[in-house]
Amino acid sequence: MIIGIPKEIKDNEYRVNITPGGVRALREAHHKVIIERGAGLGSGIEDAQYEKAGAEVKETKEEVFSQAEMIVKVKEPLLQELDLFQEGQILFTYLHLAANQHLTESLLEKRIIGIAYETVELPDGSLPLLLPMSQIAGRMSPQIGAHYLEKTQGGRGILLGGVPGTLPARVTVLGGGTVGTSVARIALGMGAEVYVVDKDPKKLVYLDDLYQGRVKTLISVPQSIEMLIPGTDLLIGAVLIPGAKAPQIVTGKMIRKMEPGSVVLDVAIDQGGCIETSRPTSHSKPTFSVDGVIHYGVTNIPSIVARTSTYALSDTTFPYVLELANKGVSRAAKENPAISGGINLYEGKLTCKAVAEAHGLEYCPVNKCV
Repeated sequence: MIIGIPKEIKDNEYRVNITPGGVRALREAHHKVIIERGAGLGSGIEDAQYEKAGAEVKETKEEVFSQAEMIVKVKEPLLQELDLFQEGQILFTYLHLAANQHLTESLLEKRIIGIAYETVELPDGSLPLLLPMSQIAGRMSPQIGAHYLEKTQGGRGILLGGVPGTLPARVTVLGGGTVGTSVARIALGMGAEVYVVDKDPKKLVYLDDLYQGRVKTLISVPQSIEMLIPGTDLLIGAVLIPGAKAPQIVTGKMIRKMEPGSVVLDVAIDQGGCIETSRPTSHSKPTFSVDGVIHYGVTNIPSIVARTSTYALSDTTFPYVLELANKGVSRAAKENPAISGGINLYEGKLTCKAVAEAHGLEYCPVNKCV
């Protein structure tokens, strides 16, 4: 199979989803790898390193798309990339289709095979290809929030951990999954007062045991959230329903009760956001204000630490890339349920139920389409 790696074009997106080691392994399995010039530079990987591993470096994105049977990316395609796809081409990337009806319909029209990292699910319910980026986004969020709490950034002028004789900042985390657990780890280490809200009691028991009661936990019901938010300095949204649009569990009315200069950071923004007042932003323009509350909605947080993110992501996705290349989509999907669950689009059919429900589109189960 010919695997194509284009350079990412999303705002300040420096990741690439293949390493020279991955190229070498694909070549040893008798596959061809073509990569757009400069695709790895943001992650500190030179074109010469890819060439030495056996990849062919192409000058343009058009060359990569026109020749590749499978496109492997990091982020969802942008408008200027849509016309480059060919019918039947495989796209393996983060898609987040539930939050973007235009992208969903455009890719359906292109009749590509879209496999989303975020819906590749193991039998135990874990999401192995979402895990490393969720960990990174979670660990980055407290330090991002701490930055915007600074007075020079328009924040309240509060140090996350305080100092002796002053109170620390309150960090409230919505969701106790991978992102929420990572947020709690870092925020607690920075000295903040940390609350985690989740609807699953088992997650709260785990966090309570892990941190010996230093992280305060509450079951996610509107009353709990309404009680916490007025005194919260940094609110971090980390709610996830695999493949589906995130439920909005914080209203604009709740946000208005926060102190001016408080910070909202919605990590769930890729899936539409779990806070009513949040919206997608970029690294170039990361924040906006609603009722005096700073909102941060960057959709590619892990790109800030691109080298770490590239290696963490490629390490987890590569076995699936190799399996798809070796077997083709149909056989791989039949033999590996995780890959089957990752297929969101198949030659004009929408095969992810959560995405179909989000947009009111017709749904075709994978086993009937592939």
